[in-house]
Amino acid sequence: MRTVAITQNITLDGSIEFLGSWFDPGPAGDQADQLAELQRQQERSDGLLLGRRTFEDFRAYWPRQTDDQTGVAAHLNRVEKYVVSSTLADPAWENTTVLTGDPIDQVKALKEQAGRDIVVTGSIGLCHALITAGLVDEYRLFAYPATQGRGRRLFPEGYEANLRLAEATSFRSGVTYARYTTA
Repeated sequence: MRTVAITQNITLDGSIEFLGSWFDPGPAGDQADQLAELQRQQERSDGLLLGRRTFEDFRAYWPRQTDDQTGVAAHLNRVEKYVVSSTLADPAWENTTVLTGDPIDQVKALKEQAGRDIVVTGSIGLCHALITAGLVDEYRLFAYPATQGRGRRLFPEGYEANLRLAEATSFRSGVTYARYTTA
C-alpha cells in the first residue's frame, strides 16, 4: 500500500495559508540543506495529489521555470499529478489525471495501486477531507520561524490525533523539518 504524505510549509503558530511574507526561502546558499531534504523526498514519491486551485497555481508557475536549478520544476513536470476536481476538463499539464467523483474513494484506490509515496501539498480543503477520512499516513512539516496570527490551519477544527515523531532536523535558514506518522 502506498503512503499518502501531507507536506506543508507551516508557521510556528500553525498556519499553512500564505497571507503574509513568512514563506521566504531565503538566499540560495542558505537553502542547500533544505533542498537536499526536498530532493530526498522527491525520490521517494511518484505521485502528487492536489486540489484544483493549488493545481492551477502550480500549473501557472512551475512548467514555465526553464532555468530552475533546484530540480523542483523538473520533478513536478515528470511526476504523475492527480487533481481532484469536478469542474476541470483539460488539465493542460503533462502527466496529469483529473480525479472526478468522491475524492475519498479516488484516494483509497490510488493508495491500493503499486508505487511510491503520494504527496499532497497546499490544497487545504482536500487535506482536511483526507485527514478526517483517516487516509493520511505521514505529515512532513517545514516550520518557518515566523508567526502570522491568522490563516487556515493544517488540521480541521476539532480534529484530535496522537502522532509519532519519525524524524526531525533543522536547516541553516532557521526552518525546521519534522516527519510525523499516524501509526
